[in-house]
Amino acid sequence: MPLFRSAPRRPPDPGRRDRPIEVLGVVRNLTSATRLLDVLPLLRAEDGVSVFFTVNPGSTFDGGLAEYLARQRGTVLSWREATRRRFDLVVACAINSSMRRLSRPLVVLPHGAGYNRLTRRSTGDATSAAGLSPRELLHRGRVVPDVIGLSHREQLARLAVSCPPALPRARVVGDPCFDRMRANIGWRDHFRELFGAVGGRRLVLLNSTWGPHSLFRRHPELPLRLVRALPVDEYVVAVVLHPNIWSEDTVFGVQRRLRAGQDAGLRLVTPERGWQAGLIAADLVVGDTGSVSFYGAGLARATLLAASGEAELDPRSPMHAFGAGAPRLDPDGDLLAQLRAAERDHRPERLGAVTEQALGVPDQSAELLQELFHELLGERARPPSEAPRPDRYPDPTPVTGHGPTAFDVVGGLANGAIRLARYPLDPTRPGARGFLAVTAEEGAGTAVAQTAEVAVRRQPRGELPPERWLERRFADQPWLSVAVAALGDDRHLLRLRNGTLLQATAARAWGMPAPGLDPLVLGAAVQLSLTEGRLPQDWPDGLPIEAGWARTLVHFHGRSPATAAD
Repeated sequence: MPLFRSAPRRPPDPGRRDRPIEVLGVVRNLTSATRLLDVLPLLRAEDGVSVFFTVNPGSTFDGGLAEYLARQRGTVLSWREATRRRFDLVVACAINSSMRRLSRPLVVLPHGAGYNRLTRRSTGDATSAAGLSPRELLHRGRVVPDVIGLSHREQLARLAVSCPPALPRARVVGDPCFDRMRANIGWRDHFRELFGAVGGRRLVLLNSTWGPHSLFRRHPELPLRLVRALPVDEYVVAVVLHPNIWSEDTVFGVQRRLRAGQDAGLRLVTPERGWQAGLIAADLVVGDTGSVSFYGAGLARATLLAASGEAELDPRSPMHAFGAGAPRLDPDGDLLAQLRAAERDHRPERLGAVTEQALGVPDQSAELLQELFHELLGERARPPSEAPRPDRYPDPTPVTGHGPTAFDVVGGLANGAIRLARYPLDPTRPGARGFLAVTAEEGAGTAVAQTAEVAVRRQPRGELPPERWLERRFADQPWLSVAVAALGDDRHLLRLRNGTLLQATAARAWGMPAPGLDPLVLGAAVQLSLTEGRLPQDWPDGLPIEAGWARTLVHFHGRSPATAAD
């Protein structure tokens, strides 16, 4: 069986030769819309191609699509207008038999990592994967698409079983989404910074597909539990939800359910953009049997499944094999220990053999698709002005809340340094891990602040001068041992319970970027030093602080009596 099949060529049409080439992109949901944006840039305006969009009605998840396409500066046509106009090429990333009303040729591509899900609502049976079923591909026995794009040749055998008449229309074109992510790998450090994964922090990308077996439906509390279980100086957690979840729950509903997690530091990736950059930036992927987890494993990220929906998957598909073979995360177990073990024991080849069954034509999709499109356009298409190159992703814009205002801190003296870990305070946890440290936003009168041993103001230019604020905080918080007022990124004013006032400055290491010194990390480290019986002045060569993977040397300077008299 050949790897690539011939596509029907458009016959020459002398009456249209001098007119601009017009291409229509068809979307049924947000997932197919974002996939089209990976594909249609291959048809360049410089080569005389104009692109239009339309929404194929009938999907449960088509709300807001026209507005989304308009925000991409695309020309959006109504479905009625799109069916009345003649286009030189029509491209869709989701199939429905109603697309027979559009002009030809029609190319249909997958909108996920291949064809995997059993969706009786669209396929009409319990054995055909969505996108490969007779109900979707045929109308009165005739095949609707002119070309059925497959990401890998393994899908040829499944199409031959599910819809034999469509097999001659199949063509293996690779996976443009996966290829685009691979082409953007060089932007990894840039994307990591936008997610806050700096200073050695590991980025955990939590993701969920849709449906009753998805992570978000089976373990809706996991985003909050995960962000509270991980030290903030070691991990950043971002969450990606399938667009259908946003459609079912509404933007308001999703944000309301994740508000507590966002306020604890969770980054929420909006469905329009950011999940691909998140996968590029990620160190660990926690999810279910959705395309995001599958792509994560394909990019060799350490991947764990917290939910698995094999019952919803074609048992012959690579996604089903992925669900059966991927390592598991126990949502009720020790989350931190499981993530550390996942990175320690990660072997990319363990899942590589499975992901290659759907992503086995890497870095060739753009060339294969451009070749296909120009073949279908016929003699009117100009040769491409340059070799296709996947576009760079826009900067992700993960949304978070105000961040934690109270921390549970543990640590002590280890190898000549103060090593600490701070966790967002979990009010449901019975007992503290160590001692409490709060920021000024917590408010001095709260029950948490009243038992805290460290208090910090992060704004260098607050209402009260730094020294006055420190005095006020000690007066208001009876258990306080250390208070810190920020003076800048790497310089802070520190006060102890006995009235000692010190200025702390982070040392600039040779060959390293300018140091950042979190005032709460400083206050917590000084409190741990006091617990070990050592005052800040007892570190004449500086206090080494280790938080996560970062090590900072801090020097202390007191104010002389003469200066104080001034």
